[in-house]
Amino acid sequence: MRLVQSFAFAAVLLLSSALSAAAQSARQDIEAALVKFMDAFNSGNAAAVGKMYTDDAALLPPDGKRIDGRKGVEEFWQGAIKAGMKNLTLKALEVDGSGNLAYEVGAFTLGVPSKSGDPSTVAGKYIVIWKKGDDGTWRLHRDIWNLGAAR
Repeated sequence: MRLVQSFAFAAVLLLSSALSAAAQSARQDIEAALVKFMDAFNSGNAAAVGKMYTDDAALLPPDGKRIDGRKGVEEFWQGAIKAGMKNLTLKALEVDGSGNLAYEVGAFTLGVPSKSGDPSTVAGKYIVIWKKGDDGTWRLHRDIWNLGAAR
């Protein structure tokens, strides 16, 4: 009986370590993707931003209608870039997941043009559901955000 308990305990430890390593890997991959997202957005490359989303992605912008599909997502971000939004920063506060799905809770700042023409910075929070593709790449699947302090 003691041997069975020891084996079960060892199996739980191994599974826990494997799940922890997978979550850590997802976090590292997602944080690296955030850097690519910021670089693409801040350089005005909406096409590159769009490619970071799944084919059936959905954006849920504040006070706006849902936007479906990679093409719609790209057009949304192109509009934001053309409107003068820039200097996007993203910071993952939480990342967790299992298998091919992960979620990220984060904070952002974004430079936006004001009515006077002077740049203004807004801050907010977001949740993204990430989906890992067959190619092993994590892509944004659902993306929702709003303005206000993250904590």
